[in-house]
Amino acid sequence: MSFGLTNAPAFFMYMMNSVFMNELDKFMVVFIDDILIYSKNEKEHEEHLRIVLTRLKEHKLYAKFNKRSFLGHILSEKGVAVDPSKVEDVLNWKQPETVTEIRSFLGLAGYYRRFIKDFSKTAKPMTSLTKKNTKYVWSPNCEEAFQTLKKLLTSAPVLAQPDVTKLFDVYCDASGNGLGCVLMQEGRVKVYASRQLRKHEVNYPTHDLELAAVVHALKIWRHYLLGNTCHIYTDHKSIKYILTQPYETATVVRIDKRL
Repeated sequence: MSFGLTNAPAFFMYMMNSVFMNELDKFMVVFIDDILIYSKNEKEHEEHLRIVLTRLKEHKLYAKFNKRSFLGHILSEKGVAVDPSKVEDVLNWKQPETVTEIRSFLGLAGYYRRFIKDFSKTAKPMTSLTKKNTKYVWSPNCEEAFQTLKKLLTSAPVLAQPDVTKLFDVYCDASGNGLGCVLMQEGRVKVYASRQLRKHEVNYPTHDLELAAVVHALKIWRHYLLGNTCHIYTDHKSIKYILTQPYETATVVRIDKRL
């Protein structure tokens, strides 16, 4: 590495891509030092594993077999779950005393926001302290948000993997604090999503906020919804009267009033 350790991650990623050029996206995914091997059945998986280990041996690279997670997630036949070791780090986190420490905590907790319903709304008292020209005062609301996020991470559900061949249900809601969405399939939660309101959105009327939640959901989950039929549920009745012209490449959407 002629430019020192600064470029070590990028150089290592380049090396791994070069080593597994023929196998990438066929039965394996690599992100720096994390390797994920996927197969259709056990016999095929044995063959894929043999190929990967042989390639590692040829290039004098060593794998750690006691590693159980991929990018901080536990993958199983049930779905995707939070890595318990990361949750333990959150539980042991002491009360932040500076803005930098708040950002560090929210960075780690926010990585698992897909597992937490209304993450942005819950974290708002803490994120408010990170704004420019805001005096740092750790209020009871901040402490409550801090403890709630830690509790939610320890009880995070196992999220099932989305199936693009089946119908999706998207639940959207909005409030004066933020937007919240849930992607579901056959009654099981696939992903949670939320965000706080932007400065100009605070002045939006209710129906615009509810529609903003729908737009937010369609944008972040477009890779699942584009080309498929999905049902969108909202608790604001006026939205169901919004009609759009159908296009061949557009997602077909039916808006119903949530019961």
